[in-house]
Amino acid sequence: MQMSRKQWRALDLVERIERGELTIAEAAVALGRSHRQMQRIRKRVRSKGAAGVVHGNAGRAPKHKVAELVRERIVALRREKYVGFNDQHFTEKLVEVEGLGVSRETVRRVLRAAGIGAARARRACKHRRRRDRRAQAGQMILWDGSRHDWLEGRGPHMCLMGAIDDATGELLPGAHFVDQESSVGYLGVLRAIVKQKGVPLTAYMDRHSALHRNDDHWTVEEELAGRREPTQVQRALGDLGVQVLYALSPQAKGRVERLWGTLQDRLVSELRLARACNVKAANGIVERYRKDHNARFAVPAQDANSAWRDPPPGMEINDVCALQYVRTVLNNNTVRLDGQVLDLPKKQRSYAKAEVIVCHRLSGSYRVYFRGKLIGRAYAAPPVKTLHGARTLVGSAKHKRQVREWINKQGVTESLTS
Repeated sequence: MQMSRKQWRALDLVERIERGELTIAEAAVALGRSHRQMQRIRKRVRSKGAAGVVHGNAGRAPKHKVAELVRERIVALRREKYVGFNDQHFTEKLVEVEGLGVSRETVRRVLRAAGIGAARARRACKHRRRRDRRAQAGQMILWDGSRHDWLEGRGPHMCLMGAIDDATGELLPGAHFVDQESSVGYLGVLRAIVKQKGVPLTAYMDRHSALHRNDDHWTVEEELAGRREPTQVQRALGDLGVQVLYALSPQAKGRVERLWGTLQDRLVSELRLARACNVKAANGIVERYRKDHNARFAVPAQDANSAWRDPPPGMEINDVCALQYVRTVLNNNTVRLDGQVLDLPKKQRSYAKAEVIVCHRLSGSYRVYFRGKLIGRAYAAPPVKTLHGARTLVGSAKHKRQVREWINKQGVTESLTS
């Protein structure tokens, strides 16, 4: 019989008790057992000999041991259906989807015994003093874009635009994939947040060119005014009364950076499981994943009172979260913008030579305002090059017919063209 060092020590102490060299109390202290335990060990050694110091369950299989068929199924699922999932994410799928009530540690032992390593190598933690969370939800959002091979070669590289609430860690509405990090992507996230949650107090961000003017060029108008014109996103945040804070390093906005690490692991696995291969399919999965992500990782705010605010009365969010341009109306009562010609209806007066604001909404449609009054609109139009190479007059009968044909061909709903 092979015994451990601790068992040999227990047997030696019992023999010394029998020889009168030690008392039971002294032997119990030396072995780290109670007086009664030492008495029971002495009794077993007297009746069984050296085998008395060996636990009765030694050599027996535990009652909660995972059955061999279950172990084989876990290994097969990890190698085929859930390839690339980390241990925790894989365990969640086993419990919620496959109906296997196993713990993460059990899954880890089964996978390592089968030669399946961890999906991501663990790095030693670096000690950094983390900034305390804001007390109330809506006090500060952190947003960013992450360009990554989200589809693992099944489709193009994409950029995920998203925002996180600093107080709760909640992945906020509006997360979506785009080709590149851009003003349109940020405005889309902002519009969804304002419509579903409200207006935050502060937005914490890096100095991407969509968020901050990084060029050294000043126009004559800017020099005369003594200030630079904001970016489209800066202008939208200013209209909503959101304070802007800029981070000078990735570490400064660590919470959103850690979010990308989590998403590049879990969301990539979900996209792989769904076999998504394009932006449209990936965006269909993001919202479903967002709800599951928040259920697992969001935490309650320190203060139950919310800091989310309602937008100012009468503000049209679709126009605020849009690309806005100042243009001068031409003599023929039209406005030119990026190759498009917007035809203003002649109802009561001509707006020739007047300065107007053109809102190019995220849906693609246009709104034209003069001193806060809506004076013109146009349906969402396809790119100019798809209109047979011609600069068709926006708002004309020919343009509307081409737009309708394009909408029917693309399957765009009417709500998108409002």
